Amino acid sequence: MALAATPHIQPGLLLREWRRARRWSQLDLAMTAEISARHLSYVETGKARPSREMVGRLADALEMPLRERNALLLAAGHAPQYPEHGLDAPQMARIRQAIDCILCQHEPYPAFVMNRHWDILIANDAAIRVNRWLLDGRDSRHRNMLRHFFDPDDLRARVANWEEVAGELLRHLHALVASTPSDLKARALLEEVTAYPGVPSQWRRRELGSVPAPVLNVGFRHQGLELGFFSALTTFGTPRDVTVDELHVECNYPADAATAEVCLALKQQDAGDTETGDIPSPR
Repeated sequence: MALAATPHIQPGLLLREWRRARRWSQLDLAMTAEISARHLSYVETGKARPSREMVGRLADALEMPLRERNALLLAAGHAPQYPEHGLDAPQMARIRQAIDCILCQHEPYPAFVMNRHWDILIANDAAIRVNRWLLDGRDSRHRNMLRHFFDPDDLRARVANWEEVAGELLRHLHALVASTPSDLKARALLEEVTAYPGVPSQWRRRELGSVPAPVLNVGFRHQGLELGFFSALTTFGTPRDVTVDELHVECNYPADAATAEVCLALKQQDAGDTETGDIPSPR
């Protein structure tokens, strides 16, 4: 069972949980962090409290995200190192400017900003247009990409290659759950989406050795048309803020000329250009 990251949890318990998630022995972690296995054993059993420097070395060795590094520092009795600001905070102005530029420049194709749980924080106008067209003019009731694709009453009904897409998304979620044992929200999301109707029971278990693909291909079928997109993810390389560490920007690119035409037509329709905004007919 994953442990909640609070100051009341012993740092040794958190370290042991993370080490087991990595499938490392105490010796593996000690050698990677360049400390003695005996001292690590004392930390894990609560006989020794790790210094701030020691926490940093262990977190680096385990490649812990910034949120979990803060949790480990708190558990060890130290102040957290990394701040966390909302995207609308003044300190995030340049980050928000960069994000807005990416989303704007990607028109007329969909682009989203999501956190590590695939909650959609920002979407460009193209994403809203395409989503509404696929859902016959209505907005989705979800603000989470996984729920979009697993809920039978949402985008799932329009996805031509649903099993491929859903399986790939689950590989990413399983990888997050396995690599971040203290993330109870990720574990709850996994349980939720695999409980939707029609989801194979074996998908609830992680497929060992399975690695998520670098590019996700999605096909939609609606109103006699077939749209194809492939996506690429952008992250911030040297984050010093918890929020930035967990952000990723997903940009959808048209896989063919027909998809590009539909995206452009939807944009022109939205702008009120009735002469050039007709959706292309099925070919």
